[in-house]
Amino acid sequence: MVITPNTASQVIYLESDGQPMADNTKQFRWIVTIKENLEIFFTSQSDVFIAGDLFWYPVEGNPNIKQAPDILVVFGRPKGDRGSYKQFEEDNIPPQVVFEILSPGNTTKEMAKKLLFYQRYGVEEYYIYDPDRNELTGFLRSEDWLQEINQIYGWTSPRLGIRFQLTPQTLEIYRLDGYKFLTPVELDQIRTQERQRAEQERQAKEIALQQLEEERQRYQDLLTRLQERGINPEQLF
Repeated sequence: MVITPNTASQVIYLESDGQPMADNTKQFRWIVTIKENLEIFFTSQSDVFIAGDLFWYPVEGNPNIKQAPDILVVFGRPKGDRGSYKQFEEDNIPPQVVFEILSPGNTTKEMAKKLLFYQRYGVEEYYIYDPDRNELTGFLRSEDWLQEINQIYGWTSPRLGIRFQLTPQTLEIYRLDGYKFLTPVELDQIRTQERQRAEQERQAKEIALQQLEEERQRYQDLLTRLQERGINPEQLF
């Protein structure tokens, strides 16, 4: 039997496993916050692709080899929508940075498998944050290995240029320009405050212009009355 392209079985790379993106609201909020702030940070760089909960297939022809990091960052690939990240269709560039946000459902065995996967397939930086325990763990590639970062508090990501700071309550992430990663709600509050401030400045400017016009009109009225009485205003000074 001759197998033609039409009858040959095709490799199917799934775009969803049917599982929820997050196990709880706290995990989801952290995934969205980090992913969207990275999008904002790199918005002017067209060759930085960022995604959340997207299947990454590093090996062509083997759809069973896959992982879906909570956040992945790929330098050297264009922005745009994708159903999955097929590395073999992306100049064979693996994600250089990945994040995992822990939930109570994550097991030690599962996280160990993810670490080995990221180590094997080329991740340079791997960050794990547990929001319930407020614990951050980081790994940095050294040759063929992902080695744990001993001093993660105050650590600055070589690839991303962001700094991690743990307070007694939570994780704070800062850009090198001092800009702090904020939740979408916090970003909207800032935008609302800026709009209100801009509106107040506009109204204040309008009032000032109106007062200036009223002063100009009063001055003009005074000149007119003086002229009607035969008084030359210039002779008064």
